[in-house]
Amino acid sequence: MFTASQILDKINSHIAALQFIRTPEGLYQPIEYVLSLGGKRIRPVLMLMAYNLYKEDIASVYAPATGVEVYHNYTLLHDDLMDRADLRRGKPTVHKIWNDNTAILSGDAMLVMAYQYMTDCAPEYLKEVLDLFSRTALEICEGQQMDMEFEFRKDVSEAEYLDMIRLKTAVLLASALKIGAILAGASALDADFLYQFGVRIGIAFQLRDDLLDIYGDTEVFGKKIGGDILCNKKTYMLIKALERVDELERKNLNFWLDAETFDPVEKIQAVTSIYDRLNIRKICENKIREYYDLAMESLNAVSVIEEKKYELKNVVKLLMYREI
Repeated sequence: MFTASQILDKINSHIAALQFIRTPEGLYQPIEYVLSLGGKRIRPVLMLMAYNLYKEDIASVYAPATGVEVYHNYTLLHDDLMDRADLRRGKPTVHKIWNDNTAILSGDAMLVMAYQYMTDCAPEYLKEVLDLFSRTALEICEGQQMDMEFEFRKDVSEAEYLDMIRLKTAVLLASALKIGAILAGASALDADFLYQFGVRIGIAFQLRDDLLDIYGDTEVFGKKIGGDILCNKKTYMLIKALERVDELERKNLNFWLDAETFDPVEKIQAVTSIYDRLNIRKICENKIREYYDLAMESLNAVSVIEEKKYELKNVVKLLMYREI
């Protein structure tokens, strides 16, 4: 069994060694830039860890693991453009360095490349893997559309929000784990339990990101704090605040949600103070814990010896409770 850090080192080395020899350079330079930013590589690491629960030859599935990472970064590239985000992992985003059109086209190329990497797997698993990957890609688009539509609503429910982040964020983690299990020849039941584990931990991760956007440290988080507030993004934090405010606080919160011109620092401070008074941070932390515990139940149901699950549990725990 490999440790998570060993797997991360291996997949980082593999991705760093990728060579983009096609032209024009203007299409591929942004792709190289995005992949060079690194990050936790949690999706390919989870895929390889799931594979490693059953088999040791993880190098044989580096290509589909790379496909998942390339696909994930493609979604981030387009998300940053839609959100007009200036930073990703503490560095300027592609549309800031180049331009909007380059971000769109290089992202499109990354999607094609992701499928090319994903097809480089054992023929007997190819259809099952591609069916899952394609369904996941479509679900992520559905989640993104829901997120966009939520921007124009103030009545988004907790259930709607949790379903949106399941689609937009969690299903890619889940499919990475399940693809790893499929490629290792795991039972269908184990593969489904790992998928369920990924969905639940993915929801917890996104709720954690909601929390970090308000209470995180820019140096650690890699993005400006308060971006969700400035964009009126319907996060779990905002939804719970809208549920709990009294008449006076609702008027105050709606003022900031409706304001077309404002001082960014003042808006972030004002909305955060409402969250503080309503104890929204604690409510969010409790929901994170709920999904984390459910995820552990799913992982415990996977039929491999407990010792083999230790590293997977440990890496998820470290990510869930990293310093903010």
